[in-house]
Amino acid sequence: MKNIIVGTAGHIDHGKTTLVRALTGIDTDRLEEEKRRGITIDLGFAHMEHAGIRFGFVDVPGHERFVKNMLAGAGGIDMVLLVIGADESIKPQTREHFDICRLLDIRQGLVVLTKSDAVDEEILELARMEAAEFVAGSFLEGAPIVAVSGVTGAGLPALREAMTAMAARTKGRDTTAPFRLPIDRSFTLKGFGTVVTGTLTAGQLNVEQEVEVHPGGRRLRVRGVQVHGGAVDKAYAGQRTAVNLAGVEASELSRGMVLTPPDLFLPTQALDCSFTLLPGAQALKHRAPIHFHAGTAEVEAQVRMLRGTEPLQPGSTGFVRLLLNEPLLLLPGDRFIARMFSPVITIGGGVVLDNAPPLRMKKPLVLDRLALLEGAPLPVRMSLFAQEDPAGCTVAALAARVGATPEALHAAAAQAGLVFVRAAEPRFIAQAALETCAAGLRLALAGFHKQNPLLRGMPRTSASVPAFLLDTLLGSMKDVVAEEDLLRLGSHRLQLKGEEDEASGRIEALFRDAGLSVPAVNEVLAKSGVDANRARTLLQILLKDKKLVRISTDLIYHAEALIYLKELLTPRKGVRFGVAEFKDWTGVSRKYAIPLLEFLDRERVTRREGDQRMIL
Repeated sequence: MKNIIVGTAGHIDHGKTTLVRALTGIDTDRLEEEKRRGITIDLGFAHMEHAGIRFGFVDVPGHERFVKNMLAGAGGIDMVLLVIGADESIKPQTREHFDICRLLDIRQGLVVLTKSDAVDEEILELARMEAAEFVAGSFLEGAPIVAVSGVTGAGLPALREAMTAMAARTKGRDTTAPFRLPIDRSFTLKGFGTVVTGTLTAGQLNVEQEVEVHPGGRRLRVRGVQVHGGAVDKAYAGQRTAVNLAGVEASELSRGMVLTPPDLFLPTQALDCSFTLLPGAQALKHRAPIHFHAGTAEVEAQVRMLRGTEPLQPGSTGFVRLLLNEPLLLLPGDRFIARMFSPVITIGGGVVLDNAPPLRMKKPLVLDRLALLEGAPLPVRMSLFAQEDPAGCTVAALAARVGATPEALHAAAAQAGLVFVRAAEPRFIAQAALETCAAGLRLALAGFHKQNPLLRGMPRTSASVPAFLLDTLLGSMKDVVAEEDLLRLGSHRLQLKGEEDEASGRIEALFRDAGLSVPAVNEVLAKSGVDANRARTLLQILLKDKKLVRISTDLIYHAEALIYLKELLTPRKGVRFGVAEFKDWTGVSRKYAIPLLEFLDRERVTRREGDQRMIL
């Protein structure tokens, strides 16, 4: 069943609550003061089903003193009923509520002329004409204007049909996105405990699911879920939802907080936004204080102009940075409303473009970046955010920046020009940044080979590439070879020339000719005919090429000598022997016998059994 959240908007005493009660049979005035004074003070909620569509109603107060309560409910609606009393027509709060609807980018709605029973046909027609003129040029231009009476019921069937037709054309909310539930009420219900309510703006929320509360980061368990008064296992985006939470007091949760999946989002106190100032407002100055409303939250904020410090003029739109006095959970694409401090009236609003803006970026770059972000699809936003750091952006941080699941990020990565890097903190890096790193590594290796022609390669630890990125980088570089702890260009070959070639041959020959009774390493190097540093380098090359084998700290043998030794023992397979027998067979002293036997043990040619060994 399709779920549509319907919000009322309009001046006080124009019959919004009466209209909702007439449509649903539910009185949304729940507070004693509301019933005593006959006005709506806080948000009220109701629901109805019609023609296969479930409508959830958010009834908002019309009095100017309670606009902040109206704003807490307006952020989650899909369709607005602009309620105009036929006996009074357009009034101040009609205008302010309608401005708010436009600033929140609500795109579906109807005009409802209430109290049709209180006026004659001529006045009703005049009210209809005034309403049509009032909404001209807005999202309600051409929308149905339905006259109703909450007292007689006249017009209600036509209103239901008009709402149903419009709901069928209204795009449903994204149930695959990470869930977000902005809290508008928190209370204790006898026998259940703490309950919070709100409109599920995205995703799905399950019973027994763990949730995180923002701000604060507290984790709680969902004990139960209700949708429109009925218990369910799962709530979907677009539904009015009540959540029974375990392990928390109602007083610890309040309007403005948000429930989300754990470890996915981070609150923020800095926002880069597109801000529209209403035509009737005063110019908005740099560093001006405002009341900031988003979702169900209200905090104080300061406006920072991003294009110089010139004020934003009435009726214009510009990029601003908002510094919030308290952290809030907001994502790119979230809408907000701004109100003045004195008088407390709505002056404008806009859309969040970046919820973690780079604070040290030069303003011209910030403006260019925001122009790209405005209305940008997910891959573009991913690409811009990941390119802020040459090392990329962790999956967790990127998910928090764009408000998408890790699965959605992976699906869009190729289109965004990003490469996934497996690491302790998995991340995405721009393909272009990866190619820049690759080019830098090639240059570094070429320089290393030129300066160290006798070394097989550069140590991995010397690569000027973050350790977490190196394996991914090497996987994409077919012209770079990784050998143990060394890196080299695939084209690099050791080509010894002149005296170095002769010295290498001399070192190898000295070990080969020594057989099993080899000289000390320093003695061999001293006879190489080159300086000590080059001689040690040549020795390392021979060891890497496995022409020589180091069997202990002090002893190096030619590979052929060790092959000869193994062949000497092969005919004696199964024989047990001691050090004395080994010395007789090989003709070596104890100085060589013990290290050679330990080498043979490691090679599984022999196995030590007490004072003896057995040939395997």
